[in-house]
Formats: sequence, structure tokens, C-alpha cells
Amino acid sequence: MDIEQFRKAGYQAIDRICDYYISLRDRPVSSQVEPGYLRKALPASAPTEGEDFQLIADDYQKYIVPGLTHWQHPSFFAYFPTACTFEGILGELYASSTSNPGFNWSASPACTELEAVVMDWTAQILGLDKSFYNISEVGGGVIQTSASDSVLIATVAARSRYIREHPHVAMEKLVLYTTTQTHSLGKKAGLVLGLRVRSLEVTAEDDFALCGETLEVALKEDVDAGLHPFILIATIGTTSSGAVDRLEEIANIAKHYPFLWLHVDAAWAGVALVCPEYREACQLPAINAYADSFCTNFHKWGLINFDASCLWVRHRKHLTDALDVTPEFLRSKHGDAGTVIDYRNWHLGLGRRFRSLKFWFVLRSRGVKGFQKYITDCTTLNAKFAERIRESDQFCFVAKPFLALTVFRLAPKSLPHLTTPELNALNRAFYARLAARSDIAITQTDLNGVFCVRMAIGAEKTVERDVDRALDVIGWEGRATLGEWERMWGL
Repeated sequence: MDIEQFRKAGYQAIDRICDYYISLRDRPVSSQVEPGYLRKALPASAPTEGEDFQLIADDYQKYIVPGLTHWQHPSFFAYFPTACTFEGILGELYASSTSNPGFNWSASPACTELEAVVMDWTAQILGLDKSFYNISEVGGGVIQTSASDSVLIATVAARSRYIREHPHVAMEKLVLYTTTQTHSLGKKAGLVLGLRVRSLEVTAEDDFALCGETLEVALKEDVDAGLHPFILIATIGTTSSGAVDRLEEIANIAKHYPFLWLHVDAAWAGVALVCPEYREACQLPAINAYADSFCTNFHKWGLINFDASCLWVRHRKHLTDALDVTPEFLRSKHGDAGTVIDYRNWHLGLGRRFRSLKFWFVLRSRGVKGFQKYITDCTTLNAKFAERIRESDQFCFVAKPFLALTVFRLAPKSLPHLTTPELNALNRAFYARLAARSDIAITQTDLNGVFCVRMAIGAEKTVERDVDRALDVIGWEGRATLGEWERMWGL
């Protein structure tokens, strides 16, 4: 492909992307293909001779688009949102046009310097303490692929610090703390690093949040058993319930264990800190006072295309002490002098993408007020949804609504005698009906043995009429499920 062919294909690609978004509301939310559809449609091997690019572009429309789930659809309420903005798309386009591995400052100075700047910009708009800023030259921020990577890196740094201070402790005696509501990233970090993981029990009575008393009991038990807890992964806005671990209580206990690293995972909810009115609920003062590291994903609820996970650490030296490997061929004048950041020492890989460019584009295009409006619009829509659930005779909350997440289940007041197993069976049938639909996407979860449904609002194109329609669909399927249940049991 020469420059003019690229120009022509690029114009067409932009036109087709625009057409896709114009038609998005009219498409099914979920893909309608069957497993293995693509292998049946494509040749068994790559072509020997190159093909005309127009054919390739047309085949994208013919074969790939039908196999996509449309995460930006106005009726996508599953999992958590996945951001995609036109500014972010253009940022990715420009970044990929000057491909470079970005492993140190000299590889492309703009890549490193822009990342350091936008990570300080995002720290500022979230209200993070200045100790987390890159400009402090003590702490700092770095863009990672996902919150799972951020937790893994924080755990590596915490382990390195602990072993450095306790050189005689055997690795198998180390313990990583999560809770029973922590994202799977905690267990995966333990699996990758060969660490013992202990999940601390949280209860509905505590709104599924980790409290200080639970932590205190666990620490005493493990220390008395000769074990060494070295990191706790606390969460602001858990996936299943939106729970917020009680950081003040946790800190009051952790101060007696000064080598316990506190990592705060706010992958979804953290971006809400851009709005001052949500900072207390999201425990910003405690994050600023106690967290050793903090993560939030701008690619979830933050308008920046995947991947855009932000990790801040209070002391960058803990990262570089754990991850700095500098063979001669990677040495540079400025790196040796310590006058620049070499981000390869802040994550597990060597090369890294120019992700800061899309941050720069979106932050400048939307401004702080644009981010605030987007977040408050989502929370306002969720408040309306939650109010309708609260008023319903069919449904009840399983966890308190938080920001743009509501977790509920079918629990008709007309059938107050149903046991938890019976309600679980009823709700599995209810969810099966919702999952079979192509015009809405919503996910299920289990909270301490209670099967329930979670509604997460976040697609930028979602407006009030989409939430109203979701409520109608949920109501219809709830009534249909109850009708089948009553016929089955002769009620």
C-alpha cells in the first residue's frame, strides 16, 4: 500500500466508522453468531499473494462486525462500561502511525514526557495527593494495560520491599490479602507470583466492605502462625456489589503492621473522583493519607479507549528497585544521570505503546467539566433506575446502589415465603430470559450465595429513554418468569 492508497483507504475507514456509530442504536447489542463461525468463513491459511485492500476492508464488514458485541451500545449495561471516544480513536491512529517501543526516554522523548505529564493531569483532576505526582520525583504515575497488571506490579514492588526489610523470611511465608469481593486480579497475582492468598470474608451486614475488625483478626491469626502478610488489596467499587472497603478502619489496624502495603483498586469507580461531590463516598481523603498505590481504569468509565489503566505509587523507588534490569544496550546518558523517567522499570515488559497520546487528546477535548458531566449523567440515570427498582413489587436490592451500579433480584412481594435456594432458582430463570435477548446486555453475579443481576450504566450514548426501555424489558421478563414459575408449581 502506497501513500495515496493509504489516504483513500483511510478516508473510507473513517466514513465506515462514522456510519457504524450512526447505526449503533439500531443494531443488536450482542453478537448473534455461533462459536466457530469465523473459522468456517475464512481460508485455512494466509494467502500466498497479497490481496487488494478493498476486499480486506469489505471482509471486515462482512465477517468481523457481525461477531462483535457492541460495548458502546446505548443498551449495553453488562460488566462495566468500556470507553470509546472519537478523540481516543484519533489518538490511537496517530500513535500507531509513528510506532516505537518507548522503553526509555531516548527511544522517543515525547512518549515518556507526555505520559509523565498526563499522569499528573489525571492525578490532579482526581484530587490525588501531590506525593503521587511525577513532578514530585518521589512518587509518580504510569499507564498500564489493565488493573490486573497494576495489581501485579504493586504486588511485585510490595514483595521486594518486604523481603528487603525482612531478608530471612521465606517466600512461602508471605501472604497476599484480598476479600471475598475483590476482583479476580488478586488471586491471579498470587497465582502468577506463587504467593499464598487469603480472602477475607465480607458480609451483607457490612455492605460487602472490608472492615477493620476483620483485618485485625486475620493479621493476628497469620502472624501468630508465623506467616507474613505483606500487601492488602482494598477496593473502591467492587465488581459484584460496588462495595467500598473501609480504608480509615483498615489504616487504623495496618499502622501496627508498618510493612503491610495498601493497594487501592478503584478500576471502575475511581474516575468518579473527578467530581468533588463523590470524593467522600469514594474515600479520597483516606486514599491520599494511607495508600501506597492506587489504580483506576480510564478505559472503563473514563472516556479513554482501551488500554488506559492508571497506576500511581507514593514511592517510585519501590517499583524501580523491584523491576530495574538495565543491560548495557539499554543504558543511556540521561538514564544513567537519573534526569529522566525510564518507564520500562515501572512495568513488567520492556516495550510499551504510546498510550499517553489518547489521554492528551481526550483530556484536552473534553476538559474537566466534560468528564464531570459524563459521570454525573451516568449516576443520575442510575438513580432513576434504582428508584424504580425500589418502588417495584417485583424486585429488591441485594446491595446498595452505588454511583452508576445497581444490583438487584426478582423477589416478588406476592411470594414472601420463598427460600434463598428457591429465589436463586427463580432469578437464574429470570436472568436466562434476559441473557437470551439481543436488545439488551446485562450480567449476573453471586453475593454470598445470593444469585442476582447487576445493571451498570456507562455507555456515553445511553440516555433516559434507554434506561426506561431497560426497565420495561426487565419488568416484562420478570413477569414472564413469575408466570412460568407459578404454572410450574401450581401457585
